Amino acid sequence: MIRIRFDHRTPGRIASGLLGALALTSLSGCKLAEVFALHGPQSTYQTGGPVAASQWSLFMVTVYVTLGIFVVVGTVLAYATLKFRARSDADEKVEVAQGHGHPAVEVLLVAGSALLLVIIAVPTLRGIWYTHDVPEEEKGAAMEVTATGYQWWFKFEYPTERVALPGGGDAPLATANELVVPAGVPVRVHLRTVDVIHSFWLPKLAGKVDMIPNRANFLWFKADKPGYYYGQCAEYCGDSHAIMRFRVIALPASKYVVWLENQKQNARTATAGAIAAEGNEPTVKFASMKMPDVGPGSTLAADEAFDADPLAAWQAKQQPAAHEEPALIAKGHELFGDKTCMNCHTIRGHATKGGSPYGGITAPELTHVGARTTIAAGVLENTPERMSQWLHDPEYFKPGNKMAHGIGGMAGYYKLDGDGKVVLENGQPVRNIKLSDEEITALVAYLQSLK
Repeated sequence: MIRIRFDHRTPGRIASGLLGALALTSLSGCKLAEVFALHGPQSTYQTGGPVAASQWSLFMVTVYVTLGIFVVVGTVLAYATLKFRARSDADEKVEVAQGHGHPAVEVLLVAGSALLLVIIAVPTLRGIWYTHDVPEEEKGAAMEVTATGYQWWFKFEYPTERVALPGGGDAPLATANELVVPAGVPVRVHLRTVDVIHSFWLPKLAGKVDMIPNRANFLWFKADKPGYYYGQCAEYCGDSHAIMRFRVIALPASKYVVWLENQKQNARTATAGAIAAEGNEPTVKFASMKMPDVGPGSTLAADEAFDADPLAAWQAKQQPAAHEEPALIAKGHELFGDKTCMNCHTIRGHATKGGSPYGGITAPELTHVGARTTIAAGVLENTPERMSQWLHDPEYFKPGNKMAHGIGGMAGYYKLDGDGKVVLENGQPVRNIKLSDEEITALVAYLQSLK
């Protein structure tokens, strides 16, 4: 047996290292309870549906097995280290005969390892089978949704729900970055991409599955109860991969039906008469919303009030604002066409004065954008202030986005040089689409009115 002299300084060094780590945690302002609680909006430790619960159970099986291995191996190692350590210089010079192990021990170790693999394999195969597709007994009640990844946002389509297109014909009902489903109903999500590989990750309801060009993929999930669930792309896909987010809002069945019927309607027109009928009080206030301080923390998706109850915040967004300005909204409606926003975005039921429908298909549909809780693929809370900031400088909040750089050769928000970089003049980006503060205010009022 090899004898090793025990170095009494080692425990002291380890203890110093642990104390240093704890001190750094305290200095950073972290609370230990929060650090070790392992919860948050995208925590896999808090499950909200059967698919996520199945994955969590499988994970815990592997944790228990590996923890048992760690305890056994660690105990044997500690025992051998302490019992056979060198206690003197003479012990260090003792020659130890080379051994070749004990056959019975080796057989037991191999058999034990195989048994542990079986313990992990059985629930793994069961979990793969369960999470692969909607269970047979629930397939009849499942709803179908198609999720398509773009650089850098998600399009959600409801194939069985048809809406009239601005240019004629019909198409599946579509939304962007917020998928609304009924709670307690299995949802089969067909995963597609129009450009690079993305990955659809919904940690509290399902796992992650890649969206691969020219390959059909899918996953399924079910929300146990109404709630507001966070998701995002989990495969590097370009400049703004880290801020390519989405939300799933699970509603009671009755509220889901109301939402669905509203989504099928054309865009709301907020005239003075309509506002009066809704009980709102028009005002004559006209104020430009300039971008406030830009820096660390300025791109947070929401404030503390929103994060406290995001589902309630979403429900509140479905109603028109208390004070709307018909003249300002009408100006924004006109600007949407004049500033070529219509080339990329669809707003069903709205058109230019000349009758050209707002029917672009290369960017998120905005027919009911005012009812969403986020914009810019979940980067910003959907408030007038945040929307104004986005229109002032989309490149700041989402680097490389197609609104700023153009799509398929179409001129974008900024002028680009031959290398695809934004052209600067006196340190400021040169814009193809020029918007004054007053025009941005009008566009924001118009878009916020689209409930």
